[in-house]
Amino acid sequence: MEIKVLGTGCATCSTLEKRVRKVVQENSIDATVIYEQDLVKIMGYKIMVTPAMVIDEKVVVKGRVPSEKEILELIKS
Repeated sequence: MEIKVLGTGCATCSTLEKRVRKVVQENSIDATVIYEQDLVKIMGYKIMVTPAMVIDEKVVVKGRVPSEKEILELIKS
């Protein structure tokens, strides 16, 4: 599984990245977490706001930081 956090390096984007990494580690999830900050690549996902979370190339969250519980549910679904 590949999980991408799309963001510009702002505090909110960094918070999402830290939460995703924490959930993956604490739940022993076999996933690669990538923090994508390249604006050209981010624009390829056709989102207008960051942060965003992408699981296996599908945008599942945009414009907000979900709770750790919600992140885990999104990863499991």
